[in-house]
Amino acid sequence: MSDISKTQQADLLQDRIAAFASELAFDGLGAEDVEAAKARIIDTFAATYVGFFSETARTARAYAASFRSSDGSTIIGTRERTSPEWAAFVNSATSREAEWNDVYMSRGAGGAHPSDVILPILAVAEHVGASGREFLTAIVVAYEIYLGISDVVQITGFDQTGLAGLSVAAGASRILGLTPQQLKHAISICTVANNPLNQTRRNQLSMWKAAAAGQGGKAGVSAAFMARAGIEGPHLPFEGTAGWNQHVARNTYSVDGLDPKSGVYRIRDSLIKPRASCAVTISSIFAAEDAARKVRAPEVERVVVETYAYAKNGVGTGEQRWNPTSRETADHSIPYVVAAALSDGSVGPRQFKDDRLWDPDLRALIQKVEVLANDEFTEAYDRYPRQHYTRVTVYTKAGEVVVGEAGGPDREDMGRAKSVAEMDAKFTALAEEYIGSRRAREALDRMWRLTDIADVNEIPPLFTI
Repeated sequence: MSDISKTQQADLLQDRIAAFASELAFDGLGAEDVEAAKARIIDTFAATYVGFFSETARTARAYAASFRSSDGSTIIGTRERTSPEWAAFVNSATSREAEWNDVYMSRGAGGAHPSDVILPILAVAEHVGASGREFLTAIVVAYEIYLGISDVVQITGFDQTGLAGLSVAAGASRILGLTPQQLKHAISICTVANNPLNQTRRNQLSMWKAAAAGQGGKAGVSAAFMARAGIEGPHLPFEGTAGWNQHVARNTYSVDGLDPKSGVYRIRDSLIKPRASCAVTISSIFAAEDAARKVRAPEVERVVVETYAYAKNGVGTGEQRWNPTSRETADHSIPYVVAAALSDGSVGPRQFKDDRLWDPDLRALIQKVEVLANDEFTEAYDRYPRQHYTRVTVYTKAGEVVVGEAGGPDREDMGRAKSVAEMDAKFTALAEEYIGSRRAREALDRMWRLTDIADVNEIPPLFTI
């Protein structure tokens, strides 16, 4: 294998990622980092339950099962084993399906889903029998890379799952015990070969919205295995004349952090979702739920939603927001979630099932919703840490005006950190329908003690449906 570091020109970001992934030690993590990682792993398993019976997950499971491997990795929720690459695909796609896994509202652009890295890295950890500590440390590695890059680049036109693939490649390489040189090759292979287009999240959305997360995870795992086998990646993947910086990032940037001895890691900064919907619809859901306590849907004449510009432009603009034809489009539609909240009082997985999506009364209510950008709310969102202000004003047929609000320190805000009790409540509420309350409690207790697990092959059976 050629030594990239001995060539005349080095790729500084490639070197930095490889060094960070190789050198970060579990003992260097603070207690808050460890608990934050556990919380996001638990949250991802909770989201996996909700997505398990979706068409996306069923189709992906059926395909992945054709690559059975006795020494491979578990298709979560089942006792089936497939190759680590296909386990990464199906498990990550399933966890993304219901829109309940965590989100990061970056400084550089919009929202992304760093928890897309968790189950692909677990697939590799299971394959080699890694410990809970090794698995958790690799998750912190992947989050730091994902969030660090997403803070400083705007990958307009390309999908966020490309960052997931790169981050998985680094975390999986660490789990596999690759040398720093092999790790550089894994990073290069994934960076150059896997740059998905953002058409994944444009116009009417399809099952690929969730499957793209699986594809990113699969790409990262594959890159790590290829590098272990001796396959070399291209030289200068980021800084070359036809590299990632020039054609994907397309802006000058410097990635701060990626210091294995910093003692403070970005995994603490992702947000745990309180509703099963696109992150930038959630303040609209909160405000509509507030209004729904004061008015009944049949009384509604007109609805005005005032929100921040990023939400308005992303999920409050375009004909498809008022005419969603799939669950994937509906959970990325402010008009839909506001109408659903006003009609049903709250928004959860139930509101995205076909009988609600095509309910004629609900679809008539959607047409009464107008979405506006509020300058004050936009300014609050553009500051960091972001605040998610939204106001829903309902005008009734009787001439009354009802207002619901969200955001800031005194109301429900998407950016508020969740307590351990809230995390436990979310997990048990989602899991007990599938595995019962006793097993849900046992799984939760064991995962909070993840660092005591000697072999992560103990984990998947906890979640078998």
